[in-house]
Amino acid sequence: MTAAQALEFVERHGIVLEAARHRAIPSLVEAVAGEAVRGSWWAHPAGREIFTLTRTVRESPQILVCRIVDGKISFAHARVWPALARLAKKFPPERLARLHEVHSDSGAHRVDEIPFPDWLAPETTAAAKRMSEADARAALGSVLKELASES
Repeated sequence: MTAAQALEFVERHGIVLEAARHRAIPSLVEAVAGEAVRGSWWAHPAGREIFTLTRTVRESPQILVCRIVDGKISFAHARVWPALARLAKKFPPERLARLHEVHSDSGAHRVDEIPFPDWLAPETTAAAKRMSEADARAALGSVLKELASES
């Protein structure tokens, strides 16, 4: 899988998990590996590729890294941000916080969080206000049912 294919995978699905398994929401790690990954993906033969592609996706400005699915690291493509903003009251606000991993020179890392809705651009907020609830639900498709049942 290429970086472009990894980003297209997230865009196509709208919301995916980074690595966790879920009955209805796809995992980028499993898409890269081409199979279900048991245990740590670091030990998988595609571990280096998985690392590179998950980091590429995490750094894309088109991707929201959050914990919307089951509190696990999740990727939401920009195309669904207005729908998420429109339906935000259906989710715990901490699940919509933007996460960003920061690495220090010493190798230590921390996760910075930008609370929802502080990370939203004005144009995304405006698009969410123009969107009907029905359109927002349609944009999230079957993922919304899964997300709503977990929150």
